[in-house]
Amino acid sequence: MNAPIRRLSMVVAVLFCALLVSSTVIQFVQAKSLQDRPGNRRTLLANYARERGQILVGGVPIAKSVATNDELKWLRTYPQAQLYSHVTGYYSFVYGAGGGLEGADNSRLSGSSDKLFYRRVTDLLTGKQPTGASLELTINPAAQAAADKALGNQRGAVVALNPATGEILALVSHPAYDPSILSSHKTTDVVKSWAQLNADRNAPAVDRAIAGNLYPPGSTFKLVTAAAALSSGKFTEQSQIPGPASLRLPQTTISLPNDDHQACGPNDKTTLTHALEVSCNTAFGWLGMQVGGDALRAQAAKFGFGDRFTVPMSVTPSTVPSQLNQPQLAQSAIGQYDVRVTPLQVAMITAAIANHGVVMNPYLVKRVTSSDLEVIDETQPEQLSQAISPDVASALTRMMEAVVRSGTGTVAQINGVTVAGKTGTAQHGVGLAPHAWFTGFAPAENPKVAVAVVVEDGGNVGAEAFGGRVAAPIAKAVMQAVLGK
Repeated sequence: MNAPIRRLSMVVAVLFCALLVSSTVIQFVQAKSLQDRPGNRRTLLANYARERGQILVGGVPIAKSVATNDELKWLRTYPQAQLYSHVTGYYSFVYGAGGGLEGADNSRLSGSSDKLFYRRVTDLLTGKQPTGASLELTINPAAQAAADKALGNQRGAVVALNPATGEILALVSHPAYDPSILSSHKTTDVVKSWAQLNADRNAPAVDRAIAGNLYPPGSTFKLVTAAAALSSGKFTEQSQIPGPASLRLPQTTISLPNDDHQACGPNDKTTLTHALEVSCNTAFGWLGMQVGGDALRAQAAKFGFGDRFTVPMSVTPSTVPSQLNQPQLAQSAIGQYDVRVTPLQVAMITAAIANHGVVMNPYLVKRVTSSDLEVIDETQPEQLSQAISPDVASALTRMMEAVVRSGTGTVAQINGVTVAGKTGTAQHGVGLAPHAWFTGFAPAENPKVAVAVVVEDGGNVGAEAFGGRVAAPIAKAVMQAVLGK
């Protein structure tokens, strides 16, 4: 065989081997991942041939499938579409399963999960029509409705947790959207609605409670700073610390002022408790520099900052910047500079304080059931970390009670119930109205609910917004709903 023919045969052999390898990879190695892709038309057709599992809140479906007479045997419907849009997500023949539980738990809802293999075999042998598994959620319907109503037409988010278990009692993000417009079997309507949804400048498809562009937490982060200070053993609730009207910062000519430009106590001094009660910026800026960047980041990490976890939707990690100089550290200690959080993370901080310092893994799915109501899987509460000692948690609770009793959070008071809380007003750009925050729990002596609320750009109040004025009433409504008040 001459050289040209030999080279050509080698090229052909290499191409044949590459084809063999690539087809093997696609058919065997990548088969499952390709099949599981939400937009896979063949998989979607197969899934539409069987009834998709329901998503239930308090035994009532918030997502279910109804039989049709067209090629797609089942139509996905959302009876309370706007109220639960970010919880359910959408299920579309054009765009697949996305957002919320429809996307995050698609395999169980569709019945294709490996955990349901033996049930599929049993259904095949018995001739039973296969169906997807249903998800029973931890959501408290009264709390969800209260959060949605209180937030109203304002952009922002509300998260409520059971501090002892990590159960998510409310998960609301505004603006909301209607997932039903994406589940229609009329392709042209779905495509048009998808384009409109994604072109909306208010980004209604983004779940602000757990993802999206994270928020500066403002003064709610002072809880982390206070926790680090108390945990150091160098400070107590009654420690006297500086609280001038304006704090001179090292390495810069810029000072850190209080919002009211007044000192937080006589002779520019205040106690740690009073500093939290009136949300004294200068006291906490000074405290952050005393604690140090490493200790502040370590304390935040114990509360869950930097962790990647699912509920089962993916939660964007909250962050505290590294390599802080002293002015940046002072700003970070009051929840400014580049500190960024999800409302869920703020709720986890408060829930940990309420739960004797223990951070519980947040979760949304209580149990998974079959069409005949047999329990397939059930979530057990799981501890993530011991963020602070029980003694520090008790001290922070007393300090947060003072905030609501006589400080910046008095609007959150509930008759006959002791509420612990913290307000926040977060600057996030020159000329922009601040975000308004409130986080708290109740009853303080036996916590049943922890809440975090953020209202973007001051909500309906705008530049005049403060967390105690705008966000606290929303948190109060949610706590009242859970407590039956």
